[in-house]
Amino acid sequence: MSKAKITSSLVSVQWLAEHLNDDNLVILDASMKPVFAGTRDTSLETPACIKGARRFDFDNDIRDKNTDLPHMMPSPEFFTQEIQKLGIHQDSAIVVYDRTGVFSSPRAWWMFRAMGHAQVAVLDGGLPAWEKAGHALEKKEPEKFARQRGDFVARSHPELFTNSDQVLEAISDPRYAVIDARSEGRFKGIDPEPRAGLHGGHIPNSINLPYASVVVDGFLLPAPQLDSIFSNIIHKDQKLIFSCGSGVTACIDALAAELAGYSNLSVYDGSWSEWGQSSSGLPVETD
Repeated sequence: MSKAKITSSLVSVQWLAEHLNDDNLVILDASMKPVFAGTRDTSLETPACIKGARRFDFDNDIRDKNTDLPHMMPSPEFFTQEIQKLGIHQDSAIVVYDRTGVFSSPRAWWMFRAMGHAQVAVLDGGLPAWEKAGHALEKKEPEKFARQRGDFVARSHPELFTNSDQVLEAISDPRYAVIDARSEGRFKGIDPEPRAGLHGGHIPNSINLPYASVVVDGFLLPAPQLDSIFSNIIHKDQKLIFSCGSGVTACIDALAAELAGYSNLSVYDGSWSEWGQSSSGLPVETD
C-alpha cells in the first residue's frame, strides 16, 4: 500500500489526483463563508465535496469556545479530541481545500502546523480547480466524523501564534514586521469593518499586504513573484507577524511568505476583531 509524503505546503490538483488512493491521505474541507459587509456567498449552499473529504469546521466547531472572538485557536487537548474524531493519525498526510479557491484552507493548514503536524498542505485552486480539471465530486456534504478514531496527538508550537501584548511590543521593534492581510480600504479606515463595534484603521507601523494581492483566480502566485512582493516590503531577517480581520486571511499571507522562502512566521490570532475593539485600549492608526 502506498503512502503519501507531503514535501510542500501547497499541492496541485494533479498531485492530489495521483495520491487520492494513498493509504494515509486525509482530505479536509475547511470552507467558510467570507464575512464581508453587504455580500452573500452561496458557495456552501450546494452540497459537494472531493471524494472522501471530511469537514474541518474551525468557524463553528474546532475553535476556542471560551471567548467571544471568532474561531480562535483551541487548546491542544480539545484540538486532539476533535482531530481524532476525524480519523486522523500521526502519520496522516493531510490536504486541506476550500470551496472558494485559496481562502479559508490556509487557516486550517496553519492550525495543524501550530499543533505540530508537518504533513499538511493546501490544495492550490481548491474545489473549483478540482472540478475544472474534470475530477469527480461527491454531491453531498463532507463527513464530520470518521468510522474509526485516529491516534493524532497535538504537540503545540505556541510561537506560531501571537497575542496582542506581543504585537504591541513588536510594532516598536525593528526585528519584527506586522503584516495586515485586509483590503487597503479597511486598512486605511475608509471602508467599514464587516463586524460591528470595531474601529476603522490599522495597527501602528503595520504593513498592508492584502491577501488578494498574492492570490489570483483562486491560486497562489508562483514563488518567485511572491518573493519579489515580500522583498519589497520587509527584510529577510525580520520575524513576520500576520494579522487580518479574524486570523483567517492572515494565514494566506503566511502561506505565501513560506512559499517565498521565509520561515520565522507567526499569526496574530485575535487580529482586528480583538485589536480594533473600542474597549481594547490598543493604539489605532488611520491613513
